[in-house]
Amino acid sequence: MTAFGWSLAGTDGRGRAGTFHTSHGDVCTPVFAPVGTQGTVKALTPDQLESLGAGLILANTYHLYLRPGHQVIARLGGLHGFMGWNGPILTDSGGYQVFSLADRRDVDGDGVTFRSHLDGTEHRLTPEKAIAIQEDLGADIIMALDECPVPNDRDAVEGAVIRTHNWAERCLEAHTRTDQALFGIVQGGIFPDLRTDSAEFIAGLDFPGNAIGGLSVGESKPETLAVLELLDQTLPEDRPRYLMGVGSPEDLVEGVVRGVDIFDCVLPTRMARNHAALTRQGRLNLRRAEYIEDTRPIDPACDCYTCLKFTRAYLRHLSVSGEMLAATLLSIHNLHALVHLMDDLRQAILELRLNAFAEEFRDGYQKHRDPEA
Repeated sequence: MTAFGWSLAGTDGRGRAGTFHTSHGDVCTPVFAPVGTQGTVKALTPDQLESLGAGLILANTYHLYLRPGHQVIARLGGLHGFMGWNGPILTDSGGYQVFSLADRRDVDGDGVTFRSHLDGTEHRLTPEKAIAIQEDLGADIIMALDECPVPNDRDAVEGAVIRTHNWAERCLEAHTRTDQALFGIVQGGIFPDLRTDSAEFIAGLDFPGNAIGGLSVGESKPETLAVLELLDQTLPEDRPRYLMGVGSPEDLVEGVVRGVDIFDCVLPTRMARNHAALTRQGRLNLRRAEYIEDTRPIDPACDCYTCLKFTRAYLRHLSVSGEMLAATLLSIHNLHALVHLMDDLRQAILELRLNAFAEEFRDGYQKHRDPEA
């Protein structure tokens, strides 16, 4: 048993409004989790994250294992105290980062050997070690080790599914902390039969939540949506579903209407560091000359700190001048936009108007999207 609990407050079509309970507080879903790769959401303080409404954040096991080290963080009281965040935290297993190293790693049935991108030192990651690292970090939600292959290479995907299933069983056996919820991960690329087999196998292991991995890694948008529609029919309805590494506004809406509860992505803060802002009408590239004397906020309908205080003209000035404040102010806005988009989706589900909300969003977003942002 874990301290984790999940309950549904309402549904509308495939959309689900729920709450999951952790020892560091409740999180209302659907929810978007800002990514704090190295124990920090870039350019923002924990107080700023709390002020903009973030209810869950993600930290990266691979990076924290390499620096400063999971045992260091454990000795310092765990990730919550280390980074000064009192709310729920989710950590990934580190598998995606390891498998993205390409020529720096070798995978076998037992685990994966890789060389650090920092100094080239060799390391070994197994299911047992992935769990041990995450237990030291102390996040509320942790992930089983999986293999994320190229989504359209059937031979590679078949092998990855076999290893992912074996590693999921080993992660369950290795997991000891009752205050952490361990999620299994469904793989299978773009292949319906492999996705169905993986979903049924992972669901059969009775994890308290299930993640969907191996999407948004090169497949087309219709292929992504087809997988989500398939898994909505296969994954248990009484467990939260986490779509890993997906976070554009349009993808959040399409995921929610297909039964996804949890999302994370570096996109909003990465875009902020590249001078782009997210709005319900599309993306704005604030380095463009048209904003030199624009006295409007990024989004007149937004009540974030950035939009209440600053003009597009000022934000453009900060961006073209290379000022650090640009990344902070744009990150505040972009994360606020996604957090509150999820709040609005939740309310639409509870009021049984999700499809109407999604149609209105699609219409406004596609009509006004800035292709240069």
